[in-house]
Amino acid sequence: MEILILAGGGGKRLWPVSRKKNPKQVQPILGDKTLLEETYNRFVGNFDKKNIYISTNSNQVNFIKKAIKNFDKKNLIIEPEKKDTAAAVGLAATIIAKKNPKGIIATANSDAHIENSKEYLKILKLGEETVKNNPQKTVLIGVKPRYPETGYGYIKVKFQMSNVKFQKVLEVERFVEKPDLETAEKYIESGEYLWNPAIFIWRVDYLLSLYAKYLPEMYSILMKIQESIGKKNEARILKQEFSKIKPISIDYGIMEKEKEMLVVPGDFGWADIGHWRAVEEALSDKNKKNVIKGNCVSHDSDGNLIYNFTKKVVGICGLKDMIVVETDDALLVCPKDKAQLVKNLVEEIEKSKYKKYI
Repeated sequence: MEILILAGGGGKRLWPVSRKKNPKQVQPILGDKTLLEETYNRFVGNFDKKNIYISTNSNQVNFIKKAIKNFDKKNLIIEPEKKDTAAAVGLAATIIAKKNPKGIIATANSDAHIENSKEYLKILKLGEETVKNNPQKTVLIGVKPRYPETGYGYIKVKFQMSNVKFQKVLEVERFVEKPDLETAEKYIESGEYLWNPAIFIWRVDYLLSLYAKYLPEMYSILMKIQESIGKKNEARILKQEFSKIKPISIDYGIMEKEKEMLVVPGDFGWADIGHWRAVEEALSDKNKKNVIKGNCVSHDSDGNLIYNFTKKVVGICGLKDMIVVETDDALLVCPKDKAQLVKNLVEEIEKSKYKKYI
C-alpha cells in the first residue's frame, strides 16, 4: 500500500506558533518532534520507505526537507501552487498510477495525533484488505467518538456489510458536517455515527475514475500532467496545467458525491490537532490542573493551556479554561471554547497593519 501524507496546510487556528513561513506540521506542537515527523515515523518500519509519499506545495518544500532528514526527493510530490486537497490527492494519484495503476493508496494528514499507533496501523491494514476485496469502492477509516465533539465531521453508517479478519466493515450512508452540541449529543446516543478523520483508501485506478466522474475538468488536466511524466517538458507542463485547476476540497469535490463507500471503525486515540483546544485535550493530564509548556507560574488557575515559546515567564492568576500562547513577537489569549475562532482572528490580522505577523 502507498501512504500519502498530506502536508500542505497552513494551520491558521494554531497561530501564533503556526505561520505562513513556518506552518504547524513542521512545528513541535505536542512534544520534541514536529507533527510531520511523528506522522512519518509512525509509518517507517511498517511500510517500505519507497511507498511513503509526502504531498506539499512549493512554498513549504524547504520546511519539509528540514523536518524529515534524508527523505527521498522522488517521493516528495510538490504542487506548484496551493489548490486545495482534491488537487493535492489527484496529483499524487496521477504520479502513483504511472508506477502502479492498480496500487492501493491511503491518505494521512500530517497534523493528526494518534495515541495507539499499533492499533492505528492494524486498522489501516484492515482497510487495505477491504479495498482488495472491494476494488470499486472507497474505504474510510472511522473513529469511535469519545464525546460529542462539534469541531469534527461525522460519518453516518447504515449496517454491517461484512467482516475482514474479524473486524466489522460497515456501509456508509452519508457524510455529516460539523454539528452543533445538541446534534452531536444525539449522534453519540444513536450509535450510528463515527468521527471522520479523513483517512481514505482506494485502489488508485478507481480513485482516478472518481475524478473523471465528478471533477472531469480536473481529471483532464491531471491526464495531461501524467502524460508528461518522465519527459523533458514535465516541469513546464506541471506548472502550466496545474495553474488551470479550480480549487476545491476532496470532501466537496468527490467524497460527498460518492455513493460506493465502506468504513472500517477503529478506536486508536485519534485527534485532529487543528486548534489549541485539541492540543490541550491531547496533552491533558487529569492529575494536573493546567497544561503548560515553557516558563510559567500559576496561582489559583485551572483548566488552562499555557504555551510559552520565549525565555520570559508567564504568570497566570485566577484564570480558568483559557488558552495563552506566547511567542517572541505575538501573544494569543482566548477562551478554550472559542479556539475555532482563532482562524477568524488571523484573517482579521491579515487585513490589518499587523499582517506581517501571520
